[in-house]
Amino acid sequence: MSIRTFLFYGFLLLFPFMPQAKAQDAASQSSQYITVLGIAQDGGYPQAGCTAEHCLRHWRGEEAKRHVVSLGLTDQTSGQNWLFEATPDFTGQLQQLFHASGSNNLSGIFLTHAHMGHYAGLLQLGREAMGAKGIPVYVMPRMKEFLEKNAPWSQLVALGNIKLILMEQDQPIQLTPNLRVIPVTVPHRDEFSETVGFRVETSEKSLLFIPDIDKWPLWKKDIRTEVARVEVALLDATFYQEGELPNRNMSEIPHPFVAETINLFSPLPVTEKWKIKFIHFNHTNPLILEGPERDQVKSLGFDVATEGERIVLKK
Repeated sequence: MSIRTFLFYGFLLLFPFMPQAKAQDAASQSSQYITVLGIAQDGGYPQAGCTAEHCLRHWRGEEAKRHVVSLGLTDQTSGQNWLFEATPDFTGQLQQLFHASGSNNLSGIFLTHAHMGHYAGLLQLGREAMGAKGIPVYVMPRMKEFLEKNAPWSQLVALGNIKLILMEQDQPIQLTPNLRVIPVTVPHRDEFSETVGFRVETSEKSLLFIPDIDKWPLWKKDIRTEVARVEVALLDATFYQEGELPNRNMSEIPHPFVAETINLFSPLPVTEKWKIKFIHFNHTNPLILEGPERDQVKSLGFDVATEGERIVLKK
């Protein structure tokens, strides 16, 4: 066989792999993206003290741990990373964010509210652990006051481990020239602070993140209108359906049931439904694990967030 023939057939063998390689290169070169670092409700999966079959599946080695809801936002051009939520799983999630972005830079943390799973990880920034210096923590007014006046959080402020940055409702926070974050207040059980979701906007795409909210009709905004404004919406799916907690009064923890959200969006085209990625699953919610419920939700045109997935906002 001549050298020319050998090279020709070698090219034919390599050619099928070229489009896939180009696709992989394009994904790795995206300049702004979200990394899903956790999908579980505040208690994680498995939850402490749970002896139900779905929890025992983890302890038998049949299911991996699911971490508490958190997102990482990366801007590759500037080498910056931001966290949404400081969860009890902060240590591993911070490392996962650094690994996914290739940069060990934490430029700030955005907090939604003062419930256990959303701010407890701030303690890892203190003198007993990282001993961080001046990490910007973006908070609403009541959340700022809560952290300043209550130990041990107040020590983080006093020692300069964190620097509290006050947010205003619907007012953009410009992180880079073409990347901004907008806090959106939502109704929730606001014992210690108000509650917000976030809209993340780039020059190409935008994403809505609402991990915690009371029932949709209690919000002054129309969730269908808010989803129409973005390309991706990560929405509260704490509980799958009524009766999920047989020994608890579920009216005291009034998250939207997955079935309620599905019914609300059912008249809309699939292009709107597929924007929705359900997230923030209680350990009792079957969507937290692979199974027929996940398959059914996807067959209806919706999506389910998975840990480690990357959502590209700007190429």
